[in-house]
Amino acid sequence: MNVLGLMNIQFAVKDGDVYLIEVNPRASRTVPFVAKATGVPIAKIAARIMAGEMLADFPLPDISIPSGHVAVKEAVFPFARFPGVDTILGPEMKSTGEVMGLDKDFGHAFAKSQIGSGTMVPVAGKVFISVRDRDKPSMIEMSRDLINKGFGIVATSGTARVLEAAGVEVETINKVLEGRPHIVDAMQNGDIQLVFNTTEGSSSIADSYSLRRSALTLKIPYYTTVAGARASIASIEAVQSGGLEVAPLQSYFSIEF
Repeated sequence: MNVLGLMNIQFAVKDGDVYLIEVNPRASRTVPFVAKATGVPIAKIAARIMAGEMLADFPLPDISIPSGHVAVKEAVFPFARFPGVDTILGPEMKSTGEVMGLDKDFGHAFAKSQIGSGTMVPVAGKVFISVRDRDKPSMIEMSRDLINKGFGIVATSGTARVLEAAGVEVETINKVLEGRPHIVDAMQNGDIQLVFNTTEGSSSIADSYSLRRSALTLKIPYYTTVAGARASIASIEAVQSGGLEVAPLQSYFSIEF
């Protein structure tokens, strides 16, 4: 495209086809994250290329070689500042910033990213699980893992039946629409320390609004995907191990420019 310097490119992939949405000849806010994650001063190199130097003149690292550390970027949302706003995400840009977790493995890096964004990783208590049908099988092993880590499992009736059938010890609790005592009551009473909730369909999303809002106001970690739930368990293991150490950014890299 005859652009020297940085470009911000957005792609979409569907059914194996790659679509180019837009290209902006500028730096994005991802640039400082990538620079810190790789140890490569991307903005500095881009400026020198714009001034006439060649990209081949810079000792760029081989990204196929494991770096020995993991960097996790977590979005920061302003939901707590606006009463009544739903925390569920869609295609709109809602984040107002991001934080970075950097450590020797994913669990520690993810834990740091959560703490940096204002989410405290629990090390004990009860986990509430209510997920759509296709996600229920994934919760079986995760529930067992959480129990082994000292947590209790609380679930709505549909999820609880699947867990019980697999031999997982679980406490059944009402949805908000099923009457009291229900899950929001338990959250407000301080009985729930972590929430896994996946929804499907407009009715389910609307029904679980009070659950999401309560988790936000009560500062209870809340994950809406199976991947997010797995990541949270990895962070719990990291925090329980007592190994969230602080190291200077430069200690992760040996590249010089």
